Amino acid sequence: MNDRQDKREEAHLSEGEKEDASERQRLSARTIYAIVRREGDEELQRPNSSLWWSGVTAGLVLSTSFIAQGILHAELDGHPYQSLLAAFGYALGFVLVILSRLQLFTENTITAILPLLKKPGFGLLGQVLRLWSIVLLANLVGTAAVAILLVQARIVSPEHLAGMLEVASHFLERSSTECLLHGILGGLYIAAIVWMLPSAKGFEIFVILMFTSLMAIGGFTHVITGSAELFTLILEDRIDPLRAVGSMLLPVLVGNIIGGSGLFAMLAYGQVREEL
Repeated sequence: MNDRQDKREEAHLSEGEKEDASERQRLSARTIYAIVRREGDEELQRPNSSLWWSGVTAGLVLSTSFIAQGILHAELDGHPYQSLLAAFGYALGFVLVILSRLQLFTENTITAILPLLKKPGFGLLGQVLRLWSIVLLANLVGTAAVAILLVQARIVSPEHLAGMLEVASHFLERSSTECLLHGILGGLYIAAIVWMLPSAKGFEIFVILMFTSLMAIGGFTHVITGSAELFTLILEDRIDPLRAVGSMLLPVLVGNIIGGSGLFAMLAYGQVREEL
């Protein structure tokens, strides 16, 4: 009865009205899942060299988050909303990377895992691990290169570098457990951004800005932006390299994977599994 009524109502609509109704209709969970899973399938098929250079570029570009946040932190010194306003600088690198469609490790924790959840198997698991390892290493190479430019080549002013070091110093106050827990929320938010983008329809930049700024304000860590901060602290002799990697960077990495793949991706798949 309802189907016949819907068809009668649609028959009275003009073609323009039908197109307008279609454009305004929200994407279903199955449609979003299909879009994100298709992106994962495409990423898993890309050659190693493409993944590598896209990942290195992403590491270089995402360092903009650390640089912009540090510069704003320095320029807003003494302002009552210094940290809040500087957090918007943190979002800039994510806007560049995500809208440029570069390979970012934490995006892969949801896109690449969805095909594996649909068709579990050692062959597909090997492809996912190949993608993750190449992209993660490439991202870290990119952020390390930027850290060298900041500290060794001194491409920014001493005042701005001091602002970056002050922003990065939050790591010095955290335990491994805190890095892990903050990393879980960081991974969850990045995965949520990936899931929301197909529905954003022209508002992608605002979705990215809102949630990555929230990450900066709340101190929720991201392994790639965090690596830019930690590499800079290491080169400035502010932290022991083994402590930086073992007690901070690795817990953040594990947290991001848990938040992106272990929580969000599985929950997103679970809501459509019976409908596929």
